[in-house]
Amino acid sequence: MRGRAGKLRGTRIPPEVDHLTPRERLIAAFNLKEPDDIVPTFELQFQLAEELLGKRHVSQEELDKASGDEKDRLLRQNAELYIEEAETLDYSQINLSMGPHKFEDLIETIKIIRRLAGQKYMIAPHADGTMSIPNGQNMMDVAVRLAEQADEVHVERERDAVNTIEYAKKLVDAGADCFCMCADYCFNDGPFLSPSMFREFVTPYLAKVISAMREMGAYAVKHTDGNIMPILDQIVECRPHALHSIDPQAKVDLKEVKALVGDKVCLCGNVSCAVLQSGTVDDVIRDSERALRDGMPGGGFVFCTSNTPFIGMPLGHYLAMLDVRKRLGRYDGNG
Repeated sequence: MRGRAGKLRGTRIPPEVDHLTPRERLIAAFNLKEPDDIVPTFELQFQLAEELLGKRHVSQEELDKASGDEKDRLLRQNAELYIEEAETLDYSQINLSMGPHKFEDLIETIKIIRRLAGQKYMIAPHADGTMSIPNGQNMMDVAVRLAEQADEVHVERERDAVNTIEYAKKLVDAGADCFCMCADYCFNDGPFLSPSMFREFVTPYLAKVISAMREMGAYAVKHTDGNIMPILDQIVECRPHALHSIDPQAKVDLKEVKALVGDKVCLCGNVSCAVLQSGTVDDVIRDSERALRDGMPGGGFVFCTSNTPFIGMPLGHYLAMLDVRKRLGRYDGNG
């Protein structure tokens, strides 16, 4: 990493001006407060580890082929990479979407991260259990079932909610303390289900799962891309701690959402992935400044992309976004 360290140093937060741990910073935001230092950041998934650190996450296929000491080594390698990403990029939360994906390997990874990092970071596997947009192959079949077999669909939705709660309990017992709920509900022009159908087939089960997560002492981050405005009130009614991605490509306006529900839910995201992918560095800086300006006041905001830093996104653009956070994202005047 030595050859890259000089390029990365500008993305790190100087330790002498830090006050909270990254986890404490995020808890403040989830509780709709201003941290006493800098706005927190994380990503649902960070796909640029190889470009940033010269390392990659071990795949589930590789883990399945290993056994004994070799498997233990690979699981620790994955856990250490998650921690190195968080340390390098000043993330408050380690999201485990890059794997492993088998339950027993995921459990072990959580335990390793907690053992190595203590309480410095939130640890967030993915768990949802609610109905997302169907794929292109079965969309028509799903629409017909909702109209003609609603009772069966409700039985399935209840079963999925109960299974998700049981799954989440086991992850909390292993050391997880937050969940990213990543069922997508919306296209760029609006939700797949009408607000009334969303009220019937999603809202009760989303509320059930989130309520159970809260009872476990865990935090819930509800993610959905697209234009959430027709169902924003219902999502917030289900009481997630945070809402991600506030999607600018669907013309969702962070300032508007902040005014409508910023006193009820922490808002995460809104830096345009389209700008990060295809814009100039100046475009990235302007969009990042806008997101901070619209999201930071009063707290309850996590600065991050509107989706993920995906493979093919210029790493320099993403680091420029984080440099804006370091410069303008402070609540304590030490920027």
